[in-house]
Amino acid sequence: MSVLVGKPAPLFTAQAVVDGQIVEEFSLDQYLGSKYVILFFYPKDFTFVCPTELHAFQEALSEFEDRDVAVVGCSTDTEFSHWGWLQVPKDKGGIAGVTYPLVADTNKTISTAYDVLAGEYGMDEDGELIAIGELIAYRGLFLIDKDGVVQHQLVNNLPLGRSIAEAIRVVDALQHFEQHGEVCPMNWKKGEPGMSATHEGTASYLASH
Repeated sequence: MSVLVGKPAPLFTAQAVVDGQIVEEFSLDQYLGSKYVILFFYPKDFTFVCPTELHAFQEALSEFEDRDVAVVGCSTDTEFSHWGWLQVPKDKGGIAGVTYPLVADTNKTISTAYDVLAGEYGMDEDGELIAIGELIAYRGLFLIDKDGVVQHQLVNNLPLGRSIAEAIRVVDALQHFEQHGEVCPMNWKKGEPGMSATHEGTASYLASH
């Protein structure tokens, strides 16, 4: 598993569905210098755990927006699969009402770049392409700052859903550090005091921002 923390987030251009409309060229470039990004990967459309996460992000969208955070979802399904799932009501297992971008990583290059692609693929002795296991995304989550640098990453196995509250807490911790130069101890929450930052790494970060 690659550790992307402290490195530029891999950029991409791909099809996506944004507020119910198919967009041919969606890119994270649009957020550079203006917004933080929560980029999260999920395994499949039309499944069981995934819609609970997608709806939870939608329900908390205003909290992210209040923090200048853009929420972007991504799976290896096509943009047409995303659009179709958006037509299904929530009470029937669909994701109707989700407005933030859902990226179509159909050729698996985005999941590969973020190192969250489950399964393995290669060539057999006859030169034929083979895959072991489904080539779908693990439940990865990446917090990207306004400079396009990954500040936090979390990767869960397929059965394990994530915590929206924790994603918001980490955003708050990063912004507290950027604004006050204080690091945030375990279980820190917004409004609590931080700790003095004296480590060389934090000093370097502050100097670059």
